[in-house]
Amino acid sequence: MKYVSGYTLWLVIFFVIPLIIILSFSFLEKTPYGGVNFSFSLEGYKSLLTIGYLKVFWRTVWISIISTLITVLLALPAAYYIAKSKFKNLLLILVVIPFWTNSLIRIYAWIFVLGNNGIINQFLRFIGLIDSHIQFLYNPWAVILVLVYTYLPYAIIPLYASIERLDNSIFEAALDLGCSKRKAFFKVLIPNIKTGLITSIIFVLIPAMGSYAIPDLVGGVNSKMIGNEIARQLTTAKNWPAASAISSVLTLITLLGVILFVRNSKKEVLN
Repeated sequence: MKYVSGYTLWLVIFFVIPLIIILSFSFLEKTPYGGVNFSFSLEGYKSLLTIGYLKVFWRTVWISIISTLITVLLALPAAYYIAKSKFKNLLLILVVIPFWTNSLIRIYAWIFVLGNNGIINQFLRFIGLIDSHIQFLYNPWAVILVLVYTYLPYAIIPLYASIERLDNSIFEAALDLGCSKRKAFFKVLIPNIKTGLITSIIFVLIPAMGSYAIPDLVGGVNSKMIGNEIARQLTTAKNWPAASAISSVLTLITLLGVILFVRNSKKEVLN
């Protein structure tokens, strides 16, 4: 009972109260120098219907979805190999090692690799393939690349946990019944790791949609995402209600994703 009370208190302080504050601010009037006037207004939400905001939302959605698909597609064979390997503990440590380094350092490392004078451009010039540099940075594809790199461990770990629990006899039975390895992969493996697959998608998609540092550092002006717009509204535009409205919409999308995941998990348990 004490554990439940402590957990509930922690949830209220660090989730419910901040969420209520953000939601409340989204319905208030802005002031010229930041902050809010405690007067009801829908201007924060009305501003989201402008073309500029809709473009940013659309860019955020397609970049996040493509990044998630690529990440999960890369994570699936990696998780399968780790789960079946004799050196799974060592390989899991290698997957987790990037978490030991500050994320900003890892992003700047990619700038060093992809920059106009970075490793790739220098190598291509050295072997004579190019005379001038190739612009690898400051476009949506650079954002996708770094998002995939950053969130790949988030996808591998839940997939590994699902695959590692599977009984190998399931695959052996499928192969004995005439199923090819490819069919066994899609008709036996995928249905049995659906929970891990959905978890991986959520673990990648949600933080990718709210990403701020990656599009800010490697994306450039035309690759800004919704996290960058929230920061701009808070700092440059001094429009707290608009920033709160964007955050509220993003939080709603996140909650809907989690609710769908929980409902799907319950259905699988009942079945």
